[in-house]
Amino acid sequence: MLHINLRAFSCKARLVGICLGAMLTLTLPVQALDTDALNKALAGAPRDEADKARDAGRNPAGVLDFLGLEKGMTVVDVIAAGGYYTEVLSIAVGESGKVFAQNPAGVLRFRDGANDKALTARLADNRLPNVVRVDRELDDVGIPSRSVHLVITALNFHDVYNNSPEAAVGMLQLMGLMLKPGGVIGIVDHHGNPGADNAALHRMQVDQAIEAAETAGFDVEQSDLLTNPDDDRSQMVFAPDIRGKTDRFLLKLTLPED
Repeated sequence: MLHINLRAFSCKARLVGICLGAMLTLTLPVQALDTDALNKALAGAPRDEADKARDAGRNPAGVLDFLGLEKGMTVVDVIAAGGYYTEVLSIAVGESGKVFAQNPAGVLRFRDGANDKALTARLADNRLPNVVRVDRELDDVGIPSRSVHLVITALNFHDVYNNSPEAAVGMLQLMGLMLKPGGVIGIVDHHGNPGADNAALHRMQVDQAIEAAETAGFDVEQSDLLTNPDDDRSQMVFAPDIRGKTDRFLLKLTLPED
């Protein structure tokens, strides 16, 4: 199981909630994402072929469209790991946008440093010039508050929640501090069945994620874009016959308007 330094998530949650409640609403640009253009850009870009193969199951253009991403935005890939979504976001926001790829130390050490090596190779020779690598814990991330349009964490939230539901709430609140008023948090994760050992399966129940988000002070919108009824949710997500094809949920978190 992935182990993440969760210090201060729970102890900061109460203070963070006060700050979040004070945010005002800002209307983001209204031009919709051109998903066809983004899909063509992703297919034509000099990306790793393994990443391109993942696109079919992850539908990144559809996900980012649901989350309201637009060119020129500033976004954060929380627990970016090797950076699949970092590169997708880099292409999607364009030269005028910015992407922060955040990883805590535990993630960079995972699997003998595989994530660190993958992200280093991905960013080598300034091949993604609008990406800033942030190798810091989320509670000391150094990204200015109210400076980001979108924060996304993909296929990570289950590890935090299964370790500590309270820490998961604190994580969302810390992510929320980075958001501009009107900004969005996106969560993608593997569906789990009630009563299953979802920690071992690297899954979670969507109701648990929604409850954590609402406890953190967010309104939640759910999409079935990544649903796969062929996954009965009983296998570990890395099982060969289901890896990359799991039944997934997609959540869009926003702060309620005053």
